[in-house]
Amino acid sequence: MTDTFWAFIGLVLFLALLIYFEVPNVIIRKLDTRAKHIKDELNEALHLREEAQKVLAEYQRKHLEIEKETQEIIADAKCKVEAIIAETRIKTEEYIKDRSRLAEQKIAQAEANVVRMVSSSAIDLAISAANRLLTKELGAEQANSLIKKSLVQETLKNVETYFN
Repeated sequence: MTDTFWAFIGLVLFLALLIYFEVPNVIIRKLDTRAKHIKDELNEALHLREEAQKVLAEYQRKHLEIEKETQEIIADAKCKVEAIIAETRIKTEEYIKDRSRLAEQKIAQAEANVVRMVSSSAIDLAISAANRLLTKELGAEQANSLIKKSLVQETLKNVETYFN
């Protein structure tokens, strides 16, 4: 009996003890449990990945919707701003036209007042000059009577033209 034989016997006994105490079954159960645990973790990871992809797709869809809505809001705001600008431009032009018309009316009224004042002054001067001339030539009583007659006739003419 050689050393190799005894080593072989020791190995066989060792393996027999391992089998007797069910060490291979324990190792296999441990490995099976470990494999099942790894498989469960992989399944969980796949499930989480699928959920993450769904959530990502949902957020991308929402992002696109929000972006579209934002563009619609911006376009709507631009349209409203353009409408407000156009309306403001029209109102400003109307205001300028109204102010111009009012200024023209004031100018026309001022011109009419100036013409009235000048004609009134001219009439007053003419009456005064005529009064002096008549007073010199005719006498005070005759001059006053002629002036009163002409004023009455002038007033009647003004009333006629006013009512016609």
